[in-house]
Amino acid sequence: MTAADTPHQQDFAGLAEPYRRELKLHCYRMLGSVHEAEDLVQEAFLRAWRGRDGFTGHGSFHGWLYRIATNACLDALARRAAPRRVLPDLEAPLPAGMPAGDPATDRLWLEPYPDLELAGIADAAPGPHARYEMREAVRLAFVAVIQQLPPRQRAVLLLCDVMGWAAGETADLLGGSLASVNSALQRARATLAKQYSGGRPAMQPSTDDRQRALLDRYVHAWEHQDLDGFVALLQADATYAMPPWRQRYRGREAIRAFFGIAWTFYGSFRLVPTSANRQPALAVYSRGKSGAEWHAHSIHLLDAEDDAITCLTAFVRPLGPTLFASFGLPAVFPESAGRLPRLA
Repeated sequence: MTAADTPHQQDFAGLAEPYRRELKLHCYRMLGSVHEAEDLVQEAFLRAWRGRDGFTGHGSFHGWLYRIATNACLDALARRAAPRRVLPDLEAPLPAGMPAGDPATDRLWLEPYPDLELAGIADAAPGPHARYEMREAVRLAFVAVIQQLPPRQRAVLLLCDVMGWAAGETADLLGGSLASVNSALQRARATLAKQYSGGRPAMQPSTDDRQRALLDRYVHAWEHQDLDGFVALLQADATYAMPPWRQRYRGREAIRAFFGIAWTFYGSFRLVPTSANRQPALAVYSRGKSGAEWHAHSIHLLDAEDDAITCLTAFVRPLGPTLFASFGLPAVFPESAGRLPRLA
């Protein structure tokens, strides 16, 4: 794009709209929330529209939009009481039995990101300096780790190591010196190195036939409330977390004890396979023992190795049902709907 070919002289929406989904993903990584990401993309586009005369054609339109979106995210984080969203603390004491009290709805919980929002974003999009591939840089555990970084370090890491921009380009985009960007990048990488050997998450394979069979068995176990069948799908040291509750369970027996009680509160379940954060996921509907409608209950994300579940994260009520619209699913199905749709 040249100075004679600037956004105020063309259809701005036509220029900006092709970048919407990748900008939304960038905002999600910055903020940890699919809902906030949607709001911030809208804010970024509004800022870009209002400031379109400020783009003179020097540099790329793509980079100009990223600068606006990143700064919008940094402004939003500065307004927050807490700058990061979290998952249940992996270092917290493991509970015995059912959780006491109420869910921690006062905390900012990390949200899953529907894979349908990733359509059209090429895996090869990152630049030559990228350290992470799309599949590993969108996984829930990775997004949780980068939420631990201060906002500016988070932005620098995402732009350099995920987007693959050079440190000089990032300094131009964020403002500040090259030295300050390199320093922030080094500190961010050091934080990740404490979480991952080699400073990066292990690469996860694409879903194969064994994992598809695992998902089928998972659906069967839940829909038939087959506790033995469900527990048999877990690795011996599997973990279970259920935001917005703080508790986390480890091991087959602890998880069995929890679900052995929890399932008794429901009449039945129906599961809709989907995917989120490039991981297998399921949308779970429930109804009471005398209920006629299926109500949105939870979104489950699974980490699996071979044919066993290593980690189950279930976004349960009251958080879980608020996520269903992002997956293109209704909050309620009538009994007359019969089988729920399959989105696999």
